[in-house]
Order: sequence, then C-alpha cells, then structure tokens
Amino acid sequence: MPAKGRTKQPVTVEQHNVKLSIAVPTGYSIRLGTILFLACGVGYLHWYHISTLFEEDRHFSHLSTLEREMAFRTEMGLYYSYFKTIVEAPSLWNGLNEIMNDRLTEYPLVINTLKRFNVYPEVVLASCYRIFIKMTDFFNYRPKQCYSVHRGHGLSPVLSCEGLGDPACFYVSLIFILNGCMMSLFFIFGTYLSGSRLGGLVTVACFFFNHGECTRVMWTPPLRESFSYPFLILQMLLLISILRSQNADKKMLTALCAANIFFMLPWQFAQFVLLTQISCLFAAYVLGYIDSSLLQKILSSHMVSLLICFVLMFGNAMLLTSYYASSLVVIWTIISFKNIFVKFARSPIIIWIAEVIAWFAGTTIIKILISKILGAADDAHIGNLLKSKFTSYKDFDTLMYSCAVEFDFMLKETPLQYTTTLLLPVVIFIFCVVGIKTLLGMWYSGKTSLQATTVDGNKRQELLHNGEVVYLNFQLIAFAVMAILIMRLKLFLTPHMCLMASLVSSKQLFGRFIKKYQQQLAVLVLLTLMAIQGSANLQAQWSIKGEFSNLPQEELIEWVKARTNKDAVFAGAMPTMASIKLSANRPIVNHPHYEDAGLRARTKIVYSMYSRKPVEEVKQGLLNLSVNYFILEDSWCTRRTRPGCSMPEIWDVEDPKHAGRTPLCTKLSKETRPHFITVFENDVYKVLKIVQHGHT
Repeated sequence: MPAKGRTKQPVTVEQHNVKLSIAVPTGYSIRLGTILFLACGVGYLHWYHISTLFEEDRHFSHLSTLEREMAFRTEMGLYYSYFKTIVEAPSLWNGLNEIMNDRLTEYPLVINTLKRFNVYPEVVLASCYRIFIKMTDFFNYRPKQCYSVHRGHGLSPVLSCEGLGDPACFYVSLIFILNGCMMSLFFIFGTYLSGSRLGGLVTVACFFFNHGECTRVMWTPPLRESFSYPFLILQMLLLISILRSQNADKKMLTALCAANIFFMLPWQFAQFVLLTQISCLFAAYVLGYIDSSLLQKILSSHMVSLLICFVLMFGNAMLLTSYYASSLVVIWTIISFKNIFVKFARSPIIIWIAEVIAWFAGTTIIKILISKILGAADDAHIGNLLKSKFTSYKDFDTLMYSCAVEFDFMLKETPLQYTTTLLLPVVIFIFCVVGIKTLLGMWYSGKTSLQATTVDGNKRQELLHNGEVVYLNFQLIAFAVMAILIMRLKLFLTPHMCLMASLVSSKQLFGRFIKKYQQQLAVLVLLTLMAIQGSANLQAQWSIKGEFSNLPQEELIEWVKARTNKDAVFAGAMPTMASIKLSANRPIVNHPHYEDAGLRARTKIVYSMYSRKPVEEVKQGLLNLSVNYFILEDSWCTRRTRPGCSMPEIWDVEDPKHAGRTPLCTKLSKETRPHFITVFENDVYKVLKIVQHGHT
C-alpha cells in the first residue's frame, strides 16, 4: 500500500536522466576528475623521465640494429630474441610455432619457451607490432625514418632507424608506456590509501626522489620486472580495496585474479612475492584483522589464478611445486578447521602459536612431497642460496649467484640514502604508529588473538576496518627482510615504502590528533625537506650521458655470421651466448636463464673451461653437448668481484681435488692446440674450434 500523501506519476526517460544527473555530487565529480588528471600527469612525467634517461645513457636512437641488440645484454637479449623471432616470421602463427619448438636455445634439445621463460610479454608485443605495421601499410604511413650515422674513430657508418616502425624502438617504447601507467597507479594507490590527493603526491614524490632505488627499467627495459611489477601495484590496490570495504564481490575477485595472472605470467619470481603476500594476510588474520570468510575468498582468487597460469605455461611444474601453492592449500585448511584449534587450546596465544606452526610445517611438507612426486628441482638453488646467507654452505650454483653484487646483502649505504631523502624516518614513524594502534586494538579487546567470536561487535568491526594498514605493515617487514638478504629485491621494498609514506596524509591515522589544515601544512613542509636531497638525486640521474659501443662484440658477431655455418653450435659465457643467439641466430647450449636445473647442469659443463680440470675432460664434456665453437673470454678467467669469487676459485669449491693447478683458461690463452684451434681473436674474445676425434 502506498505511503500516505504519496502518489505515483509516470516519468519520461528524459526526466529520469535529469534526476540522475542532479543526484551525482558535483564535488565528487570534481575530485575524481582532479585525481584522474593528476594521475595522467605523473604517468606522463615518469614515461618522459625513464625514456629520456634511457636515450641519454645509450643514444639509442642513433644506434644500428646490431648495436641495439648488443645493448640488450645477458637475459635481456635472450628475451628480446623471441620478440625478434615472432616479428620476423612469415606469420604470427609461424613465429609462435618457432618459439614453442625451439632448437636454438638449448641445442640439441627442443624446448617450449612459453613454458620455460615467461615470454608472454614478447608474444603480446610482437603481435601488437605486426598489427601496427599492417595498419600503417594499409594507411600508407611510414612509421620510421632511417639515417646513415657516422660513428667516427675510423669506424664505418651504420644505418640507424627510429620511430615505432623499428622493432627495438617499438619494444622499449611500449615498456616505458607501461611503466608510465604504473606511476599513475602509484598516485591513485597513495590517494586511496591515505584518503587524500596530497598522499598520492607524497607517494609519487618519494618514488622520484629515490628513483634509482625504486626501479631499473630505464637501464634494463626487457627484464621481467619491467612487465610484471606494474601489475603487482594494480593487484595490491585491488587487495587493499577489498580489505578496506570488507566486500569481495565477484567483480573484485575476478579483477584480483586477472591482476595475479598478469603479474605471474611475465616473471618466474612473482610466486615468491605472492607467497609473502598471503603470509602477511595470514598473519593479519591470526591477529583478527581480517575476517576468515573474506580471506578464503581472496585465497580462492589466488588459487584460480595459479591454475590458469599453470595451464597457460603448459604445465610448468615450478608453479605447483612452489611454496606459494603449498601455502595457499595450508592456509585454506587452517581456516576451514579453525574450530579444532579452538577445541584443543582455549588460550588465544596457544591457538596463535599452533596456527603458525601448522602453516610453516604444512607448507614445507606439502612442497617437498609435491616436488618429489613431480620430480622437480628447478627451485632447489633458491633454498641453497638462502642457506648460504646464514651458514658457511656454498656450492657452484650458490656462488654463481652470491658473487654477483645484486644478490649480495643490502649495501650499508642504502639505509643512509633512504634517510637523506627522509623516506626511512617517515616510514619508521608510520610503521610505529600502525604497530602501536594494532597493539592497542588487541589490548582494548582484552584478547591476545582477536579471532574469537566473543569480541565486542563494534570493536571487531573497527579492527576489520584497519586490516589493510596492518597487512601493509606486515608486507613492509617481508619486503625489508627480502631486500636485506638480497640487494636486488630492494626494488620491492623502496616502492612499498613510498606507498606507506602516503599515510602521513591519512585522516584515519592522525585525524584525532591534528586539524586538517595543520596536517596538510606539515606534509608540505615534509615534501620541501625531502626535495633537498631528492632534487640532487634527480640531477645526478639527469647528468648521466653516454653512448653505447661494443666494437669487440660487434666484430665477433659479424665474424660468426660471415664465417660459420648456420647450424654451428656455440658455447661460452652466458651473457655472450644470449647475444650470439639474438644477433647471429646460431644454436647455443647455455644461456642466462639460470632457473632451470637442467640448464644449470649444462652451464657447469661449459664453465669447466674456467676450472683447473684436465683439458681432455673439459673437451669431452663440450663434445657431449655437440659444441663446435667455444668463445673464450679472458676476463672471465681473471675477474674477481671479491675474494673467492673468481671462476677458478668457485671451481675450487666444486672440484677441490684439482685446486692449486693452473686454470685451463690461462693455459688456452697461451696455447690452444692440439685440442682446440683458434679461428678468431680480438682484444676480448677468442673463438676456439673444437678438434673432433681423429681430426687435426
């Protein structure tokens, strides 16, 4: 029955639309428009910043095609080679068939690179390039300009093309655009997290002021993190939105699942990051800051995305045998059987300890069992690497990692650099405020663990609304531990610190203690102080000027292309092998993607050239791999980043019985016969042809 005094009248579509438009708050529209405008602005600034740094460092626009390929060193060259394969193939399907039945990368094996190397980004970019070229041909538009570049120093001129019509320029341009969009996401994330546009600007400012510690996309565009990390930011933004709203509807969970997939597909390391994420979510759940049903929905999204990635990567066993996969199952089980913990242990602290022990033990046991069942050992080196950080353990594979600077402990100068831009003091302050608020919330509830249903409903709801900042605090701890153990992983820590810094503008954290205008003034003063060292850091980046040139490698590649058969098989240092495959299109037996157990075994055979083993044993190992030519580099024989890290010293750990002998590479630098013949030599490289049995 209609309410008293009310009557229904027909409303036209036009009238209805007017009412809807009037109902939208004007202030909200202006605020949203401002946020999007600023997000686009900072995204453009970051795109311009990284693309300019890249150009200034290498003079990329003036390089020849070969020089651009040589500029993609180590694994960058390997990844780019698959983009080049698809681009140069007669059709897209032919290109996909080539990389899915690849005989060049680990000759004579035939491998599916989509399964092994996380090269879906190259497939997408190559597809976009082919579509772009067809469109420009259709509209009769020339997407590139070519010039003859005089290099000076007695070098011959080279042809250099620039514009999106050049494959290498197209490739790096799209990477920089993606990372420009990432900065837009950072601004939106900081704004949403703090509830203030000023908080978004704090996040962006901190990122720029600590740019060299946040990213390396401007120096190494093809690395997997350049494609993957922007989607981690999107994924975390969606996750924070779910935790804050306590609403995990199908749309949000689907979006979270998609972001997980786009994060995992391009990068084999993504699973370890997601392991830390679900571990931090579990810790927040244990303390009562995340509802069990909500966490299970989030875990479901993770499980679905993991299975989809497993299928898209043609059954890559490393995904199912990961600690991430095992941890998902264990946490789900713990939540489902929570009543068992409560039944046998009434004390909240005992329940907490029992859940943590069950998670740790269950994850480890299931991971080991699945690995044994599937016979997978590809990630065994990661456990050994972590073991070497805390013990005296070392072997060939761990030393190959730990002797590289980026896999060493965090440099002592890094915290000082964070401090000079005030990033570290601000984040420590935020961390302490959130930590104190978390402990006070637990104390007020009268519980050590807040999972119990007896907690007052209002207090419980207040705790759940703080779940996102508690999770971020735990994630900060996880990223800090990762960065301290492996310096390279500060690329996760520093951006996360920039996000945490946005909370200085949070009304939720500081609204009770300070007025809005006072808080805004304090933040502006803080940004001014940050800018003192931050602007100096930016000036240091802008002062970098360079021009790429690698004449010895150029001579080597030109010789290989001109003087060897197309089916000639090469072995040598991993970075050089990537260049040989990319630019000379010759079969290789080893390469820089060191995560596969079989490839690590192959590389050890190849690198025995830098050991003290007898020449006959080394030669036989190379012949077993069907190698025709070995590219010897004297620098690999003598280079020593620190004591114990030259190649002969690494081999002394692996092969102690030959310790004390003269390294084979030293002998071959003087005389190669009768087992090898020198067929090419310059200041850096010596190409040795392996003498087959019965030949001289």
